[in-house]
Amino acid sequence: MSHTKLLGPVARFGSRYGKGIKENLVEIEKKYRNKKLKCPFCNNISVKRLSYGIWYCTHCGKKFTGKAYSIQ
Repeated sequence: MSHTKLLGPVARFGSRYGKGIKENLVEIEKKYRNKKLKCPFCNNISVKRLSYGIWYCTHCGKKFTGKAYSIQ
C-alpha cells in the first residue's frame, strides 16, 4: 500500500513533520470533516466546522465557538 493511501489527505505535508504527528492528524480530521455533530441549541445533528474553533448549525442558523476540532 502506498504512503498516500495510508495517510490520505495528510499526505499533502509530504516528508515534513513525521509519521506519528500525521497519523494523529488523520484521526482528528476524520472526526470533524466527514460527519455532522449535534447542535447544543436545537439538538439537531447539523453542525459543521467553519474554521478553527468556529462552528455553524445549518438547522437553526446559530454560529458559535468551541474547541478547535470538537464542539465540547
